[in-house]
Amino acid sequence: MQASKARVTRALHVGSTIATCDNSGAKMIRIVSVKKRKSTKKRTPSCGVGDLVLAAVKKGKPEMRKQVVFAVIVRQRKEYRRPDGTRIKFEDNAAVVLKDDKGNPKGTIFKGPIAKEATARWPGVSKIASIIV
Repeated sequence: MQASKARVTRALHVGSTIATCDNSGAKMIRIVSVKKRKSTKKRTPSCGVGDLVLAAVKKGKPEMRKQVVFAVIVRQRKEYRRPDGTRIKFEDNAAVVLKDDKGNPKGTIFKGPIAKEATARWPGVSKIASIIV
């Protein structure tokens, strides 16, 4: 996992429910914790595009429901700033379910665009992504 070059606003908090954009079997996941992020005492952890999260599957196939999985945030509604000065935001919040914390995606097809910051950080996600914005 590489460091992100953009100043990504951390807009998704622990407890947020977001959709998945892959064919792993999970439809909606709830963020349980944010991995590899430092924070202040008593502050609710938050995450943005490219962050690794631990999430519980809330809706999806029966064999996937109630499981705790790793996921990477690939889109967020809140705008963030890129190094060239442009600001980017997406239509929805979305994540990709992973097999393990190394970054290997569980699904084989991603629906919709994937942020450039997420693909730069996670090479496994960038291999399968068809649209990178």
